[in-house]
Amino acid sequence: MRRPRPWRSLPSKVACLIRVPSEVVKQRAQVSASSRTFQIFSNILYEEGIQGLYRGYKSTVLREIPFSLVQFPLWESLKALWSWRQDHVVDSWQSAVCGAFAGGFAAVVTTPLDVAKTRIMLAKAGSVTASGNVLSALHGVWQTQGLAGLFAGVFPRMAAISLGGFIFLGAYDQTRSLLLRLGRESP
Repeated sequence: MRRPRPWRSLPSKVACLIRVPSEVVKQRAQVSASSRTFQIFSNILYEEGIQGLYRGYKSTVLREIPFSLVQFPLWESLKALWSWRQDHVVDSWQSAVCGAFAGGFAAVVTTPLDVAKTRIMLAKAGSVTASGNVLSALHGVWQTQGLAGLFAGVFPRMAAISLGGFIFLGAYDQTRSLLLRLGRESP
C-alpha cells in the first residue's frame, strides 16, 4: 500500500492561502499591541488591499516546502530506525517523540526562511523588503545582524514546533493505527 506524501507542495500552497492572512494580522498585532485585531485587518485592507493580507505568501510557501521536505522524511526515518532497534513497529508515543525531534530539527534549519518571511510581512508598505524578495530579505538580515539575525527566535520556534510535532504526528499515527485496526476487524 502506497502511503500519502504530505510533503508535496500543493497542500502547502493551499494551506498558505488561509494561513498567510491570519499570520500577517497576528504578526502585526504582536508588534502594535494597542490596536485591535479587526482594526489591524481593516487597516491592511484599506492601505494595501487584499495583496496586503497575502504579503509574504511566496516566502511562506518557500519556508513550508523545505520544512516539510526535512520533517516528514526525517520522522519516517527515525520511526524506521527505532522500529529496527526494538525489532517491532513503534508505538504512537514513540512516533510522537520522533515527530518532536523531526519537527524541531526542521524548525532550526528553516529558521532563516522564517525570519525572512516575518520581515517581509512586517515591512513598511512600499519598502524594498515588502516587495517579497526572500533572498533580498535574507541578505539584509545577514548584513545588519549576521548569523544571529538569521537565527533570531530559533529556540522558541524549535520548542513550539517540537511540541506540535509531538502532538500532531503522534495523534496522526495513533489515528492511523486505529483506522487500520478497525479496517482489519470489519467484514
